[in-house]
Amino acid sequence: MDNVEHSDVAENNKVPETLDVVNPYDQTYIESIATVIWGDIDKYLSTAHQLYKDCNQWIPAFERVSILKKAAVLISQRADELAFLIANEGGKPLADARVEVTRAIDGVELCAKEISKLIGSQIPMDLTQAGAGRIAFTTKEPIGVVVAVSAFNHPLNLIVHQVAPAVAAGCPVLVKPARDTPLSCKAFVDILHEAGLPPQWCRFVACDISTSEKMITDPRVAFFSFIGSANIGWMLRSKLAPGTRCALEHGGVAPVIIDESADIDAMIPSLLKGGFYHSGQVCVSVQRIYAPKDKAKNIAQLLAEGAAKLIVGNAIDEKTECGPLIRPKEVDRVEEWVDEAVAAGAILMTGGKRLGESTYAPTVLFEPPANAKVSTMEIFGPVVCVYGYDDIDEAIEQANSLDYAFQAAVFTKNLDIATKAIRELDATAVMVNDHTAFRVDWMPFAGRKHSGYNTGGIAYTMHDMSQDKMAVIKL
Repeated sequence: MDNVEHSDVAENNKVPETLDVVNPYDQTYIESIATVIWGDIDKYLSTAHQLYKDCNQWIPAFERVSILKKAAVLISQRADELAFLIANEGGKPLADARVEVTRAIDGVELCAKEISKLIGSQIPMDLTQAGAGRIAFTTKEPIGVVVAVSAFNHPLNLIVHQVAPAVAAGCPVLVKPARDTPLSCKAFVDILHEAGLPPQWCRFVACDISTSEKMITDPRVAFFSFIGSANIGWMLRSKLAPGTRCALEHGGVAPVIIDESADIDAMIPSLLKGGFYHSGQVCVSVQRIYAPKDKAKNIAQLLAEGAAKLIVGNAIDEKTECGPLIRPKEVDRVEEWVDEAVAAGAILMTGGKRLGESTYAPTVLFEPPANAKVSTMEIFGPVVCVYGYDDIDEAIEQANSLDYAFQAAVFTKNLDIATKAIRELDATAVMVNDHTAFRVDWMPFAGRKHSGYNTGGIAYTMHDMSQDKMAVIKL
């Protein structure tokens, strides 16, 4: 045997490890699950690939509709249980976890509805003499085996956005959740099976990093869906097998521009929600706010007053508004970045300290240096930065200065300023008089540049997981 064969034998003979899931606030044990070794994943891929290759085994559209509708009902019946699970394993406050469950229900129902829109079109053939005497049309087919790798911050709804479209498009799918939050993912996969989806069409795959990379880069994979950090996403894309398509959703350093005409009193609650929702652990969380110089300090102070009132604690406590960061080492990192910015001249308006091993105080910084980490990198924590500007063109230039571009926002009562921001901000979506973290699940959702590749959103993902086939009939 050569080295590769020896390696495969070792992988196949591995004993599954046990993954302990804990509450990120106090590390309280929740549950243990067994990880999946390569030998099992190899079998899953083979089965999934064979299901795809034999079109006679494809699940008819009406059955997919029925399965998804039943799944939505089952999620509704278990809404409280799932919301508690999201809060307990992921640290998202219960109030927000309940919203996530509602979104998951809506997302599954939307997938069922969108199946009716997986349609082809007639192609005119007699536009030239060469095509005359023929009729042609296209149909939609599933792209093949989908592998989805997800993040921790929306442990149910992200899985819905990756897995339910695959089911709707008729693709077999293997899904690897974040190691911190596998239980919500497993619950959804189990619900799909209970709703009538044969288990071989959707597999829950909790595994280690090396095994997941082997699965992702396997030539049997037709589509790779990834939600996570830019470094890992781009690395994995570079290793995909020839022909494998992908969608990557990374993070951003979301900018907000405040115009002179903005309604400040109405704006502050929106910015607080956009900046401190899930303790800033959102890929489009408000991070950089640019305000006119004569108003910037006051805006920072108003934000600081609101942030200081937020209740930080265990996400399963009904009173909690800001939960823990997902791991203690993330608190270490946020603390380091904030301390660095303050040492370099940023004014600390509120926060700037850890409250425990797993929590960090909601923090507002005024005028951190433009080259500080908090100004140039996604902090993924409860930190918002405010900067003053003299000219709105300068603010737009600063907003566009990074390699990350996702969602952006502008607050203004001036239509000219609104249209200028929409036109000139480098973003896939520009919110007017709303925070950058706004999203509904049927809208396109995507990052530019380092922030991602391809477009998310239910219908857009189903399109990516489908392919056209044309029939040309000579009369």
